[in-house]
Amino acid sequence: MKKFLTLFLAFVVSVIPFAGCKNDGDKIKIELNEVTHSVFYAPLYLAIELGYFEEENIEISLTNGGGADKVMTAVVSKNADIGLMGPETVLYVMAQGKKDTPKVFADLTQKDGAFLLSKNPEPDFNLNSLRGKDILAGREGGVPAMSFEYILHQAGMTNGVDYTLNFSVQFNLMTPAFESGTGDYCTMFEPTASEFEKAGKGYIVASMGELSGEIPYTCFIALESYLNDNPDAVKGFLRAIKKGMNYLLTHTDEEVANALSNQFVGTSVESLATSIKNYKSIEAWKTDLIPTKTGFERLQDIMTYAGELDEKLPYDDIVDITLLNEING
Repeated sequence: MKKFLTLFLAFVVSVIPFAGCKNDGDKIKIELNEVTHSVFYAPLYLAIELGYFEEENIEISLTNGGGADKVMTAVVSKNADIGLMGPETVLYVMAQGKKDTPKVFADLTQKDGAFLLSKNPEPDFNLNSLRGKDILAGREGGVPAMSFEYILHQAGMTNGVDYTLNFSVQFNLMTPAFESGTGDYCTMFEPTASEFEKAGKGYIVASMGELSGEIPYTCFIALESYLNDNPDAVKGFLRAIKKGMNYLLTHTDEEVANALSNQFVGTSVESLATSIKNYKSIEAWKTDLIPTKTGFERLQDIMTYAGELDEKLPYDDIVDITLLNEING
């Protein structure tokens, strides 16, 4: 991923003009690119469905990037104003010493949102069950795969020796690949994980969030120039997200599921409620949206072990929560 971003950035910095914040009359349009579409990002979708962005005179144009590298590409090329992705991408870009670097300005999730599925029921599953197995856990250099590798390292296992992380399948194609016979285990986000198990295609054996502990897993990221040039838009965006988070925390799983149903056409409200319950049980969401220094230290430890980071970067160089602090008072 580092090689990809290096080559891409060398191109886009020279040829892509700055689009700036888009205004349609009194309404501000924000182009938001998400890494994938999952109940994991429920506060965002609640803000959309419950009209919280409209209350801030914001129109959200939401697109699915299909991977953190693609979302960062959209942000750096200024085809997206804000990206929702793993913050490892910020570290990759910053390590190149570019001007107008992307910044984390809020943290949406503080745990790995994936669940590990096996093709067989394993009521006595533990990490040693993965010895000698082939595992679909995401893209090389992405937080899902790196955190998985770090967890098993702490359990005394090494990739390529005790187990194999299969990096050959794109992130958004892992579930169909697993269903067709690739791999012994696969990580999936909700509601895909619960739906997959309900269909009898696999069995949830572990929560990666419980295994990995706190890390800044999915963050809102924008170029420094966008944050500086559009403070009112960003503050309105953050207020809407906070309202979505508050709704999530103060309503039942079923009420939240009903509010999300338009975002997940074809998924039952029952399945959505189960997904919400599963994520609440591991405290997946960063309820105050504030990224922590401890979390970023752990993330950089994980990246260093994976060989994706040569030198740790200061928290204040990665994160800019000036606007978040302003709306928090």
